[in-house]
Amino acid sequence: MAKTIRAGILGATGAVGQRFVQALADHPWFEITSLAASEKSAGKQYKDAANWRLDVPLPEEVADMEVVPVEPSRVDADVVFSALPASSALIVEEAFAKNGFAVASNASAYRMVEDVPLVIPEVNADHLDLIEVQQDNRGWDGYIITNPNCSTIMMTVTFKPLMQFDLSNVTVATMQAVSGAGYNGVSSMGIIDNIVPYIGNEEDKLETEPQKLLGEFDGSQIVKADFDVSASCHRVPVLDGHTEAIWATMDDNPTPEEVRQAFLDFDPKLGDLPTEPEKPLIVRDEEDRPQPRLDRNAGNGMSVSVGRIREGIRYVAMGHNTIRGAAGASVLNAELLHKTNRL
Repeated sequence: MAKTIRAGILGATGAVGQRFVQALADHPWFEITSLAASEKSAGKQYKDAANWRLDVPLPEEVADMEVVPVEPSRVDADVVFSALPASSALIVEEAFAKNGFAVASNASAYRMVEDVPLVIPEVNADHLDLIEVQQDNRGWDGYIITNPNCSTIMMTVTFKPLMQFDLSNVTVATMQAVSGAGYNGVSSMGIIDNIVPYIGNEEDKLETEPQKLLGEFDGSQIVKADFDVSASCHRVPVLDGHTEAIWATMDDNPTPEEVRQAFLDFDPKLGDLPTEPEKPLIVRDEEDRPQPRLDRNAGNGMSVSVGRIREGIRYVAMGHNTIRGAAGASVLNAELLHKTNRL
């Protein structure tokens, strides 16, 4: 499939915006045609506006592109990927959707809005049908779709194969990397030799987003899945990779081996999407895995690794928060839009 889809990035100079640039620079379907950012960056070449902090070189094809304002009239694209803060996204994403753009958002502003799809392709691809409801409700030519919170993504991908056992209750403790707060989000003095047992609004997201993701689309709305999540979230001195200790109660009481096999058998059949890893779930049988430093880049950063599956059922899940949990998730959503002829 040739590169035929024009892609813009909103908030292109920030940490997640840079991940979008990395993900799209050599993409077989999408071509970066617009980079948009704040007034401070608009008018500059991208190489001068973005303080590039990734451990790969800044792609040459975007280095000299002029950064434009975050305005629909200034962005040349079929789909825009939003790395905006939630407060800005609430206004800006609506403006783009009204003007006919497909908006694939990583922001939290619209995730729990009833007529906005909250999507993980391996979990609930059919929820894209909510787009038509959204357009009818709002009279928009475009639309907004969202991906969940980074920690929600890792956790919910593991829940999908467990739904066959009638998942009823979950407790999760997260150990979240500092990159999730942005480059300047946590000071070195605040996190070195420390764990911070609070991340603003994070627990609410983990406790509410999975039920929408695993719910059923009845033709007009999402009927949320009936299970409870109790979360405790913690910032730890790790650069990239969120780790989660999960306790899952299921009415069918599967054994650890049955859970392990369900993880191994999980196949959403999305291998034709360029960003989809060969194995979205990787089972690690070593007693001390997964670990962020060793496993965060599995599947080019798009796989979720699970291990320590024990009686209870208890297990550990880990994934790359700014790739699988952010930019990569939005790109995968857009690939699914294209596959289903919505772009």
